[in-house]
Amino acid sequence: MKNIFYLLLITILASSCSNTKYLPEGELLYVGGKVKVENDSISKKERKNLENNLQDLIRPIPNQKILGLRPKLTVYNWAGKVTTVKGFWYWLKYKVGEPPVLFSKVDLNYNKSVLQNYVENNGYFNATSKSDSTQSRKKVTAEYFVNPNKQYKIKTIKFPNDSSKISIEISKNQENSFFKIGEAYNLEKIKAERNRIDSKLKEKGFFFFNADYLKIQVDSTVGRKEVDLIVKIKSETPEKSILQYQIDKIKIYPNYILNQDSILDIGTKHSDFVIYDSEKTFNPRIFDRTLYFKKGDLYNRTNHNLSLNRLVSLGTFKFVKNQFKISDSLKNSLDVYYYLTPFPRKSIRVELLGKTNSANYTGTELNINWSNRNTFRGAELLTISAFGGFEVQVSGENNGFNVYRFGSEVNLLWPRIIAPFKFTSSSGFVPKTKATLGYEYQNRTQLYALQTFKASFGYLWKENERKDHELNVTEITFASPQNVSDLYKTKIFANPALGKVIEKQLIFGPTYAYIYSNVMQKKKNTFYNKLSADFSANITGLIAGSNIKKGDTTKIFGVPFSQFIKFENEFKHYIKLTEKSLIASRLITGVGFAYGNSTEMPFIKQFFNGGTNSLRAFRARSIGPGSFKESNSNIFLPDQSGDLKLEFSTEYRANIYKFINAAFFIDAGNIWLLNDNVNKPNSKFSKDFLNEIAVGTGIGLRFDFSFLVLRTDLAFPLRKPYLPDGNRWVMDKISFGNSSWRNENLVFNLAIGYPF
Repeated sequence: MKNIFYLLLITILASSCSNTKYLPEGELLYVGGKVKVENDSISKKERKNLENNLQDLIRPIPNQKILGLRPKLTVYNWAGKVTTVKGFWYWLKYKVGEPPVLFSKVDLNYNKSVLQNYVENNGYFNATSKSDSTQSRKKVTAEYFVNPNKQYKIKTIKFPNDSSKISIEISKNQENSFFKIGEAYNLEKIKAERNRIDSKLKEKGFFFFNADYLKIQVDSTVGRKEVDLIVKIKSETPEKSILQYQIDKIKIYPNYILNQDSILDIGTKHSDFVIYDSEKTFNPRIFDRTLYFKKGDLYNRTNHNLSLNRLVSLGTFKFVKNQFKISDSLKNSLDVYYYLTPFPRKSIRVELLGKTNSANYTGTELNINWSNRNTFRGAELLTISAFGGFEVQVSGENNGFNVYRFGSEVNLLWPRIIAPFKFTSSSGFVPKTKATLGYEYQNRTQLYALQTFKASFGYLWKENERKDHELNVTEITFASPQNVSDLYKTKIFANPALGKVIEKQLIFGPTYAYIYSNVMQKKKNTFYNKLSADFSANITGLIAGSNIKKGDTTKIFGVPFSQFIKFENEFKHYIKLTEKSLIASRLITGVGFAYGNSTEMPFIKQFFNGGTNSLRAFRARSIGPGSFKESNSNIFLPDQSGDLKLEFSTEYRANIYKFINAAFFIDAGNIWLLNDNVNKPNSKFSKDFLNEIAVGTGIGLRFDFSFLVLRTDLAFPLRKPYLPDGNRWVMDKISFGNSSWRNENLVFNLAIGYPF
């Protein structure tokens, strides 16, 4: 094996060294450029920084180099001549490999001028530059030499000081200028300053002004290596661009058809608006809550954008178009037009899903969703859904213990806050009130059935594009068991912990979730953080003075209610490595504490580990708590739960071919109980919790079809917390060639969507 490795390494080295023999006749391989800054009047650190910045400007970029080799170029040459535009060899040559970067494509003079422009645009006036090249056999290196002279600094900044309204507004905001006395001259800052001034003027009614009407003169004769910056409005600026405009008429067309030539509808006056909706499709009050402009307001770009964002976030209109026109009836005024194209009011969607999970269950599910986007003419969204499905295990320990489920859910969203208090939001997103009512029946054949009723009422609002809030004033869950089999009762007798699954449960109280995310922004590093809190019957339990430890159990309709506090935080981080690769990581922490009327957290509110979106090397809900492991006699129900959770995952994702992405991942974590449980020894959280962490790894493929992502993961454990201490790392036991090891350790996951 070692000899084969050395032979392969020698072959790669030899092939990489001979890349130049594939070059066309008379061509040379371009291997990169180097920049040298030559001026002792500036510091060594400044020269080094300047060289690094200039280095990034050189074009073209040479073939990718790793450890002295050019593997992509080697693959390109290995693939040979390809006559088709598809297939494996085409993919290998043009997707994995890359063609040689030829020196004939290098324009030394152009690069030299780019470098010189850069240094002069950064205050190194009167710079000089030159270029050259060095050839070694069939490889060429470009060389650039730049003499930048000493950098010019800003001496003074002068803003317009005449009495015109526009000059006064420009001068008012000079303290926020990007220009600072003593800083280096920079052309990009000049462009940014023009855009800053234009943005400020747009907030003050100067609708027709734009940054091109500003000029910033540079006077370099005022001192030794210093400049004065003088901000001026160009003399050829149109008159309407220096005038402030206010809002006059506001016209709304809520049933507008795209590409419509003319509108024959008759308008109706409402507040400051004229609404063209003869069929009275929408209640005019929705525009009072959505539009920020009022008659007589000074034009303001912020209110302009917020109004458009709110109209879009209503979820009722498919297209939102806005137009401003100079008013015919009032001087220096604008008429505002909103052309709104609604979605179809009613729609139905049917989904048929196939699914499988890491417990070797496969099945299908049918979802039917009916929606009404304007239920009470106020842009309310009513959704009624029904679902049904089943999961079966064709072979394995759970064969015959099939799962059947069906149910329905009704959701109603109002585009406003319905409350006895006044709620105002200045964001571009409409705050909403949500009510939910749901029912589910789940039958585990040969075991038991569960009926679950759910109801909630709460609010959703966004502060901005990064901050989301969801507050359920109350969230009620009632679960009741049905048809518990003698087999399951026998299992409960052997393991009382299984009785928790079929206990009658009544959970009610507020829940809150806060999300902060910037994943929608095009940055190298983005993250998502969700903090959620769940409070059940805290006030009720305190008023009733419930204390189950003293025998003071309070019941509602004959069912003891659950009293607990639960917190969970989910943090995701994404590092973009290239256009086609990234590293994604997730950290989940959670804790729940039962008290008063409860000794334990209700089963459906506890934490779980393992499965397709958790620790993928372990079956769903099969890890923990702590180093506890369920006996084989209960293998049909590996539903292990805990009061505390710690989970971490990270994976490298890369595109390998069109819609196919690959991933390599590592998952780690576990759950624990806060109190001792005689039926689950070694499950309590302790200072040695790190010694009870489960670890797994694997690889996967993601088939991104744009409308859905089909995910396959093949994983296996590296660390099993339920093994004796000292034997928990099992990397030395890995044996892919051993069928017994594969049957016991390899876990295949098939899922929809990314795990995080």
